[in-house]
Amino acid sequence: MNSYVGHSRQICGVQEYRLSGGKGDGMRMLRVRNGLGLDLEISLDRCADLSVILYKGVNMGYFSPSGYVHPAYFRGLGSDFLRSFTAGFLTTCGLTAVGNPCFDDGEELPLHGTASNLPCERFSVEENDSEIIIKAEIRDASMFTHQLLLCRTYKVSKCRDEITLCDSVFNIASREAPLLLLYHCNMGYPLLSENATVKIPAKSVVPRNDHAAEDIENCLVMEKPQRGYEERCYFHDVLATDGIGKCGIYNPDINKGMVMRFGKDALDCFTEWKMMGEGEYVLGLEPGNCNPDGRAVMREKGILKFIAPGAEYKTNLSFSFVDSEKHFEEEL
Repeated sequence: MNSYVGHSRQICGVQEYRLSGGKGDGMRMLRVRNGLGLDLEISLDRCADLSVILYKGVNMGYFSPSGYVHPAYFRGLGSDFLRSFTAGFLTTCGLTAVGNPCFDDGEELPLHGTASNLPCERFSVEENDSEIIIKAEIRDASMFTHQLLLCRTYKVSKCRDEITLCDSVFNIASREAPLLLLYHCNMGYPLLSENATVKIPAKSVVPRNDHAAEDIENCLVMEKPQRGYEERCYFHDVLATDGIGKCGIYNPDINKGMVMRFGKDALDCFTEWKMMGEGEYVLGLEPGNCNPDGRAVMREKGILKFIAPGAEYKTNLSFSFVDSEKHFEEEL
């Protein structure tokens, strides 16, 4: 017990609230502070994704022109995802489709699936001296297709500026289902600028298309915002030490950065989304179990992953935030 403090929220903790007005009206949110440098928002009605992360008062992620959008506005057709794409620091793509809209196995699949527009059915908060633990359950289910349950756990450290995310996807149906999962992590200004250093230690890099191939030597070089910029995507075969892959971004202009770690056994693919447009200025660092070319393409190539009835698929990743280049290099 701290005799200086009247209530624990004076220092850290979790506060639930709802948005009012606009397309985000009524959305349930959690604000989480760890008492050191992290101040973050979890969007309970959007797959319990990370909407905002501030590190020592400085924004780390990208917030799209769509802003907050309630899942009731999502139709699940074609590229409708973009109308609801808040982006934020983390958007979950999946769970049975990732990437380009397509038709596959009798289903019409929208861009990046439906997971990010699913509200959690229940959540809980625990707190102890060393961490804040938030758990959420998200159901992705439909008659005659798939029944998946995503059990999500965040651990927000009180001892260091770090967030750990552990997901378990359960197939609760009697039939196997495609399982595609991609963590669309979006770096934004002021963390992202032309002076930012981006590191993705990898064995190899493959451009997604000819346009990306034209500038592959500069895939990790950030640029100023440009009018009419066409996105470039690169697929990195990230190096792993003891099964853990790493990547990171650091900006000397603000003396702040982020290092991501992820279990490569479950998340064996990594996409870099480089979008340097005016007002659409974002770097995607995206571990996943697939690339974003669409489910039909993956089935055709014979690389589509499935989850068996009663099976569980576990993933884990973490985000460490640093305030010096030395600390950034040590973390990587």
